[in-house]
Amino acid sequence: MTANCVFCALAPGRIILSNDLAVAFRDGFPVSPGHTLVIPRRHVRSFFDTTAEERTALFALLDAAKAGIDSEFRPDGYNIGVNDGAAAGQTVPHLHIHLIPRYGGDKKEPRGGVRWIIPDKADYWSKR
Repeated sequence: MTANCVFCALAPGRIILSNDLAVAFRDGFPVSPGHTLVIPRRHVRSFFDTTAEERTALFALLDAAKAGIDSEFRPDGYNIGVNDGAAAGQTVPHLHIHLIPRYGGDKKEPRGGVRWIIPDKADYWSKR
């Protein structure tokens, strides 16, 4: 735990899933219904600083969160992402994995998915 970290100070009532090394909770600013974050209990900034055991725990909760979202929201697909470092857009310096449910028609042209973080390079399939 680190002082002043919003994820280290997460209210227990927000947690929807947990194991010994990780927790999952709904995003406070969801992109879509069911948008969930999975984080390690230990304060660590980067995915690349997690232990093998933490990665196993994170991915176990990612699977469990997906099953719950499938049942409750019935999305048509998912984006899974990590903003690792300020240059990648990380705003909370505690590793968090986004599990973002996607729904048919939620974006006019969803092809390219996470590639849209750099819009000029996202559309690689059509002639420009």
